[in-house]
Amino acid sequence: MSRIGKKPVEIPAGVTTELGGKSFKVKGPKGELGMTFVNEVEVTIDGNVLTVSPKDDSQRSRAMWGLQRSLAANLIEGVTNGYSKELELRGVGYRAQMKGSNIVMQLGFSHEVNYTPRAGVTLATPKPTQIIVSGADKQAVGQTAAEIRSFRKPEPYKGKGVRYVGEFVRSKEGKKK
Repeated sequence: MSRIGKKPVEIPAGVTTELGGKSFKVKGPKGELGMTFVNEVEVTIDGNVLTVSPKDDSQRSRAMWGLQRSLAANLIEGVTNGYSKELELRGVGYRAQMKGSNIVMQLGFSHEVNYTPRAGVTLATPKPTQIIVSGADKQAVGQTAAEIRSFRKPEPYKGKGVRYVGEFVRSKEGKKK
């Protein structure tokens, strides 16, 4: 039995949901998102509660049960509160600035790194060494943050690079004579 799948998803006030067959659409103050449920689960909406249950006792339907419930809960959370990830730049001369909706970063290369965010994701730089990625879609926010981090991952000797706020990078000892 899936512990996550058994939990019902509360639909807060101000959020409208539409369930048509296997397609699920959610509209709220932060935007509109949608997903398609797999055939192995059954979804019902009673008032302001969404419940997901497996169709049968097969391995796949039990595996999809908790996953589909989590994805639906993430959509509802995204349109009500939204998601955000914070990145920090560490290194001498490492900085970022906004140019319209794009971000331009100096990361120790001989050139600037320009990044255009995907649709539905907004970037902000409150400080030159801090980047905030926010949006309604959890997957899009996480993917955008990972793409920005991949331009210069934190290296283990000096700790320079782009890292998530609160990320621990184990430092290695340098060469010895």
